[in-house]
Amino acid sequence: MGEQLIYQDLEFIKILPRWAQDLANKYQSETTNLYILHGNIRDFLPHQMNRDEFVFTRIQDYLSEFLFGNRDYIIYYDYSGGVTFCTDAMAQDYRSLIRGIYPQVEAADIIAAEPRKSFFYLEKYFFAKIPRKGSPPSRVVLIMDYAESFVPSGDFIRLTEEDRYCLVTLSRWANDPILTIGDITVILLTENLADISPRLVSSPAIVKVWVPFPDEKLRASFLRYKQGLGQLKLDRGLNPEGVASITSGLNLMNLNHLVMESEKTGTPLSLEYLRQRKKEIIENEAAGLLEFMDTVHDLSYVSGHDFVKKRFKNAAKAIRLGRLDALPMGYLLAGPVGTGKSFMVSAFAGEIGIPMVKFRNFRSKWQGDTESNLEKVLTILKAMSPVAVMIDEADAFLGDRDQEGDSGTSNRVFAQIAGFMGNTEYRGKIIWFLITCRPDLVPIDLKRQGRAEEHLALFYPENDREREALFDTLVRKLNLSIRKFPIADLFKKFHHEFSGADLEAVLIRAKLRAAMEDRSFISRDDMEDVMGDFVPAAYPHEIELQNLVAVLECTSKEMIPRRFQNLERTKLINTIRELKILLGERG
Repeated sequence: MGEQLIYQDLEFIKILPRWAQDLANKYQSETTNLYILHGNIRDFLPHQMNRDEFVFTRIQDYLSEFLFGNRDYIIYYDYSGGVTFCTDAMAQDYRSLIRGIYPQVEAADIIAAEPRKSFFYLEKYFFAKIPRKGSPPSRVVLIMDYAESFVPSGDFIRLTEEDRYCLVTLSRWANDPILTIGDITVILLTENLADISPRLVSSPAIVKVWVPFPDEKLRASFLRYKQGLGQLKLDRGLNPEGVASITSGLNLMNLNHLVMESEKTGTPLSLEYLRQRKKEIIENEAAGLLEFMDTVHDLSYVSGHDFVKKRFKNAAKAIRLGRLDALPMGYLLAGPVGTGKSFMVSAFAGEIGIPMVKFRNFRSKWQGDTESNLEKVLTILKAMSPVAVMIDEADAFLGDRDQEGDSGTSNRVFAQIAGFMGNTEYRGKIIWFLITCRPDLVPIDLKRQGRAEEHLALFYPENDREREALFDTLVRKLNLSIRKFPIADLFKKFHHEFSGADLEAVLIRAKLRAAMEDRSFISRDDMEDVMGDFVPAAYPHEIELQNLVAVLECTSKEMIPRRFQNLERTKLINTIRELKILLGERG
């Protein structure tokens, strides 16, 4: 048996975790030969030894010792180590039986890493072990790790001859009733289902079992054990339960590394250190596919948009009260460029004190990598919950169900995202924010009820009072030192339709002007100079289109600027169509 961690905690888990119960029940039903275990399979797995004692161990040892009890014949295989055995006696039985059938066989070929050799002899061994009439029953369990290395994802026609051989062999084993009767069990291990052949994954004869990341209770139990050993060093005010609550998304192996790092350096684990290391670990695990967002600001740093802020404040209150069932599955946030949509979402995450991540491009030119990347990201999100997920430029990022030209990858990816977003099990735990200037281009499948069901919109300030409030908020957000003067006079002098992004750019220019004169404060002259020089972006038709499609998307009239409130819906739709034609788009 490999490394194991033993500790006592009566409140830990039941005799078997749910995934192991699922596997045991399916095995006892005697209806299948082949199982695929996927998910958090590289972690320490817990098992209750007796009333007071638990162990943490590798999945191979968990399966062989705790689920199958090291009885009968347990075999391991991976593409690097070849065929190995749970005990020396099992290895000797295997060699003797194969040599009895093939006296001239080389010893190395019997346990070779090459699938064509090892699979051939393993199959002979299976059939030789099937009990004959009157003979005692025996059980054979083959645990095959890194399944993606010998049955990789991809179109069948593009597979190598060896990959095809492995796929066909495993498919035969999965569907052979003689192996079922003979109690021959094959278990494939892989982190991502998308990494292995879809022909296997979709087969009704194969059982898929997901191994989840540890929940907060399990993480706390593990940390209490480490504390009992004297290995857990915590900053003042922290305890195992507190650490467990802020380390969602990390598995026990990750926690063990953090604890050992702390012990070796003699530095207690602090709140800030844990948050930073969690960010690093998850971004590394996600291979750059997720990016943690800065959530140091709250909604008090957002100027205007009172209706949207009220909605978000109500949602934040519901989260604090534990009323996750009252939250929408997700939000669609629309509005023209520069209105602060991304900042609004980030401020909401800061308001409720949960981490926020941003999807990065998970698409790949290599066959199967896109689905694998997405599965990895979604698994991490499940482990991190509660978490806010921001998808910027959602209209371009997510695609749609009808895309063509990539062998169906986009269709499968879209269906996977839509299905995950609509899973009500994660209501209030994974909060989606689809941000776009063009909500009309976001597929209905994603913005319907049950997914991004709350549709909100942000618009430019309508009057000087709103612009003044925006100015004051940006000064506070940017931490600027500014001499007091009536900014309203300058807004009256320069009749620009400032967006939040425009005004922030003007303030940064004014700060640079002051710095060039070796001043730490911004004066009225600085502001007047840069505002007089400022030229708004020259794409009025695009901005007007973005305004109108946001108005059309709004689910509340209170959000809509006064100048748009009396527009008839038919006229609004016709104007949008005319603008699209003017800009060369399809009406």
